[in-house]
Amino acid sequence: MNSSTLTSDLYCVMGNPVAHSRSPAIHARFAELTGQHLRYERRLIALDGFAQGVRDFIAEGGRGCNITVPFKFEAPALASVCSERVRLAGAANTLSLQPDGSIHADNTDGLGLVADITRNAGVPLQGARVLLVGAGGAAAGVLGPLLQAGVRHITLANRTVAKAEALVASHSALAALQKAELLALSPQAVEGDFDVIINATASSLAGDAVPVPASVLRPGSLAYDMMYGPAAQGFLDWAQAHGAVARDGLGMLVEQAAEAFAIWRGVRPPSAQVLEELRRTPH
Repeated sequence: MNSSTLTSDLYCVMGNPVAHSRSPAIHARFAELTGQHLRYERRLIALDGFAQGVRDFIAEGGRGCNITVPFKFEAPALASVCSERVRLAGAANTLSLQPDGSIHADNTDGLGLVADITRNAGVPLQGARVLLVGAGGAAAGVLGPLLQAGVRHITLANRTVAKAEALVASHSALAALQKAELLALSPQAVEGDFDVIINATASSLAGDAVPVPASVLRPGSLAYDMMYGPAAQGFLDWAQAHGAVARDGLGMLVEQAAEAFAIWRGVRPPSAQVLEELRRTPH
């Protein structure tokens, strides 16, 4: 048995806010089920203190961290090596801190979202029309994997249309390769309905109103909020009131965490089992 299996390696999630995060429980359960020895913490980082927060974590012997709101766009700048997903999105949610002092950045958000929608929710994305609300780090991280999942159309709706247009521009080559249509609009300008509506804004966390009209929904549409728990409830209620199938982002959280865990530990945890357990356990 090597020494790495005898010590508890340190991992964390960094964000602001971060108290709501269920990541520590998820990774603790992954470790239990796979026989890995690790500690996983929440770290509240000052809005202007992300780089320092990472440096402090490295100094404490940290091995890896998940990055959440609002630091995903800042994370790639700290990395020595960025995955293709990070280069495409311009955002990272997973940092691996190497023994030689280098930092490797990846983005597992999109993989987690696609896995939860197609595998756990059983909703096909091949040929789907998708509305992606938001153009921040969360939206940037999932746009590429959604295109690679075979969707035929994605409308990005964002209050600052220029941010949505920038994401469309950075993903235009991939969209052309996948023969998919990409469009950037303001939320008020969105017309027609969609197979899948994904809320990638922080509106749920802030308690704001749903930023798109109910006309985007139709009976049977999947309305997906990347947030989970009480923060997602307003969006879910809105979706159900208009006949859509509502789903929160807990499955995405578990699936993206499983991808990060596999990157860090080289072991793939049983994500479906852990998601089922979390669904049965109140937060």
